[in-house]
Amino acid sequence: MEEAVSAADANRKFSLILRRVREGRSYVVTSHGQPVARIVPVGKNKGVAKSAREALLSHLERQPLVNAGSWTRDELYEDEG
Repeated sequence: MEEAVSAADANRKFSLILRRVREGRSYVVTSHGQPVARIVPVGKNKGVAKSAREALLSHLERQPLVNAGSWTRDELYEDEG
């Protein structure tokens, strides 16, 4: 189970939190009550990036192709300002 810790407390107690993470604990860092990050042992989320990448690629493969015509390099980098 993950323990919630505010960003301010995580900052003040970072060394302690790292020691506890080394022991196997996990933390959810919150800012204004909203979760913003996780601090977990390195091996705990092995494969998360791989499954996220596979999910993204699968989603992109299902998207319809869009014909945007041909663009020149100058048109792509045109400054509107």
